[in-house]
This record gives sequence, structure tokens and C-alpha cells, in this order.
Amino acid sequence: MRIAVDAMGGDFAPREIVQGALDAVQQLPAVTEIILVGDEQRIRAELKGRALPAKMRIHHASETIEMGEAPAQAVRRKKDSSISRAIDLVKLGEADAMVSAGNTGGVVVAATLKLRTLDGVLRPAIATVMPTQGRPLVLLDAGANTDCDAKLLLQFAIMGSVYAQAILGQAKPVVGLISIGGEDSKGNETTKEAFKLLSSSGLNFRGNVEGHDLFKGETDVAVCDGFVGNTILKTSESAAHAIVHWMKKEFTKNPVRLLGALLLKGALKSMKNRMDPEMAGGAPLLGVRGVCIISHGSSSALAIRHAIRVASESVHHNLNQLIAQRIADVEGALT
Repeated sequence: MRIAVDAMGGDFAPREIVQGALDAVQQLPAVTEIILVGDEQRIRAELKGRALPAKMRIHHASETIEMGEAPAQAVRRKKDSSISRAIDLVKLGEADAMVSAGNTGGVVVAATLKLRTLDGVLRPAIATVMPTQGRPLVLLDAGANTDCDAKLLLQFAIMGSVYAQAILGQAKPVVGLISIGGEDSKGNETTKEAFKLLSSSGLNFRGNVEGHDLFKGETDVAVCDGFVGNTILKTSESAAHAIVHWMKKEFTKNPVRLLGALLLKGALKSMKNRMDPEMAGGAPLLGVRGVCIISHGSSSALAIRHAIRVASESVHHNLNQLIAQRIADVEGALT
């Protein structure tokens, strides 16, 4: 399996990206080749005189789309950006998937323009996996589409359900529609219409779910537009950081509490790992003709290794073929 990695994307690129790729090539036997895409001189500098492993190569790209750039303009203007070249490798069949911790909008725009969407898919969606009290939750859309109609929300539910089944191992994923109340009469006109479509879709639809339902572990796929999804994601990350801060502050107030923290060290570490978004690796951009994994901008080497793992698993399970088939099946049944 061949994975193209945008070596220039992210707050700590290319250092953490290169290290994550080096770790992946050693620890993921299913990955037969990793292609580092970006400034070759800077990439080689991170190797610190070491030879490039046999299962890795560099594909030079002279430009980088910075985090603050407008995605559509940057993709059009920077033809030789590391994001665009990594996606080109997927389009040309030289890579089976790509990974980037760079400009999220840039990845979405470039992938949509260059790879196009799968048959029947109206727009791609970013799916992010979040920890809960029980099984993990797939939240989508997490930021690709800020304005959505009911049919888009239906398609997001289908794609998220396929991902939860194929990658997370949920036999019959439970789908929930994010709204302001559990009753089908609650929500705006879009969610009310989406509720009707989802109820007739054949998916394992539980109905509306509110914000306080998300982390109970009773829902496998939570569906919303990208504005709501990105707000939920960023708020959850902020809350997790705040909780860690409060715990550190309280545990260090006096020696007795500090001793208690030492006794709980193992449990606290397990909890931290469970809350750590880097363990999930990255968020797949579902619905395009190719596997694209978007990692957090602050990704470390660990996050990049896990993102490469997720990319490999998505290719192995023929995720795109499953999505296209399920879209056709559900929409065929609704017509």
C-alpha cells in the first residue's frame, strides 16, 4: 500500500511529519511505500544524515499552502504545492491514499477539484472520530460544508455509517441527527426534512440527538452541517484541555493530593490517551475518488503515524466502493 504524505503541512512540519512517516514505515507492515511530498532539501535535512529507508521516497514540491491562506485561491495559485502534488499522486494511481496536516480547506478544495466525488455523492464530508463513555463516535460533517440541505445530511449519515462499520467495526451503526430536541418536531426546517429522509432510509436511525447525548456512547454516527460539527469539535477539544488543566492545578495544591495523583498515574494516563485526538490519527474526507486523511494542524509524529494507519485501513477495506454502493442502494430505495 502506497501512502503520499504532505511533508510541509502542519505547525511542526516537516520535522514531526518526517518522523511520523519514519515510524509508520517501521511499524505498519501493510504500508509498502511512503512518499514524502514537499521541499526535498528541507525533508532531507530532517533525516540528519541518515539514508532514506528503502520503503520511502521524496516527491519534490516547491510550494506550501499556509494555514492562513484562502483555500480556493491558494489551490489555484500554487500549482506545485505539497497538498496538490500529494493529491495528484492519488489521481495518477501512484499512491493509494494521501495524508496531510496542512490547510484543511486546501485539502478539501484540491481533492474535490482533482479527484472529483464518488458516483452519487453531492459533496464530500469530513468525518472525525471522538471518544465517548462507550464506543467511539463518528461526527460529520466536521467543517467541509457550512450550509447543507436535508439530502446532504442523509448522504453524510450513509457515509458515516459505512465508515463506522468498515473501520470501527460497528456491525449496525446507530445514527443520530444533531438537533435541539429529541422530538421529530424539534429543529430547523432542514433538520426536520432530514429526519423524514433518515427515517425512511433503512439506516439504523435513532432520531434526533442533543449535545448532551453525544458522549454517552449510545450513538455511532452523529450528523450535522459543517458549521455545527466544527463548533462541536473545537468546543470539545477546548473542554478536554480545560479539564486536564483543572486536574493538574487541583492535584498540585498540596502534598496529599500530589500523592493521590501519583497513585492514580496509570489511570490518568489511560484517560489522557483516550481523550487524545492524536490517537485517532486524522479525519477522512469521505465521498471523493480517493482516500484523503486530514490530520490536526498541531499533529505530532504520533498523530501522523496513526493518520497513515487510518489511510491504510481505509484502502484495505475498499471504503470508497462501499460508500458508492450504499449511496446507490439507499437513494434507489427512496425513489
